Amino acid sequence: MAQSPTAPVLFDRALLAQRQERARKSGPVTFLLDRVAEDFGDRLLAVMRNFADVADVATPGEILRGPVAERFNSVTRIDLASDNENLALAAESLDLAVSALAFQFVNDLPGVLAQIRRALRPDGLLLAAMIGGETLTELRQSFAAAEAECEGGVSPRVAPLADLRDIGGLLQRAGFALPVTDVDRVVVRYANAFALMADLRRMGATNILVERRRTPTRRATMLRMAEIYAERFADPDGRIRATFDIVWLSGWAPHESQPKPLRPGSATASLEEAVKKGSKGG
Repeated sequence: MAQSPTAPVLFDRALLAQRQERARKSGPVTFLLDRVAEDFGDRLLAVMRNFADVADVATPGEILRGPVAERFNSVTRIDLASDNENLALAAESLDLAVSALAFQFVNDLPGVLAQIRRALRPDGLLLAAMIGGETLTELRQSFAAAEAECEGGVSPRVAPLADLRDIGGLLQRAGFALPVTDVDRVVVRYANAFALMADLRRMGATNILVERRRTPTRRATMLRMAEIYAERFADPDGRIRATFDIVWLSGWAPHESQPKPLRPGSATASLEEAVKKGSKGG
């Protein structure tokens, strides 16, 4: 399934590939991916079952490591092409699909989730982590204030990010059973805003919005942004804070063995009785 014709094209995925390759060659900054890889291991080890056929969807690096990877018969790497988001997965061909720090750059996330859902065998699992929530809120606010002050307007710099409610709804819309989302907030400290931006370049995570500004930012605006960042988001020792929210999502392909919600009216005790019992206990 190719990208939905109604899905807006927000990201220049060809530019993303170029910047990720540049980051790889210059020595990538991987502390977020390393954290996610460790968490992936813990989460998968907690699932008491074996997965034979696995697909890793667009992870910019390696996440299935050590004893976790040894549980799988095969792991197929699925890259997202720059001109479309067709995963080319056969129906019911996978037991597990994983993805780390990639879905935030997908133009048609509902379409990609639907493709993964169709590719999973009954009771197959999707486990993914993506950047979302309040990530880089400090940088967003500082740039917006500096541009408004120095240039009289604000240009799009940081991609729109999904929150837990959005992603939970997308999982349900794609047909996943038992959808679960949670967030891991990571706060990293830097000497200044320019050190943060250097790390973002070495993550391959700089601005790839189609509607991004095409001319260099004025030096005065950049300096004012760094001043505002230090004024608003510095600790007593002068180092600034940068927030990264890692949003985790999981869902299962439906299977008859999975828990089902009760039918309306099938509960054996009424809400009124429960409230009365609670008030007596208090």
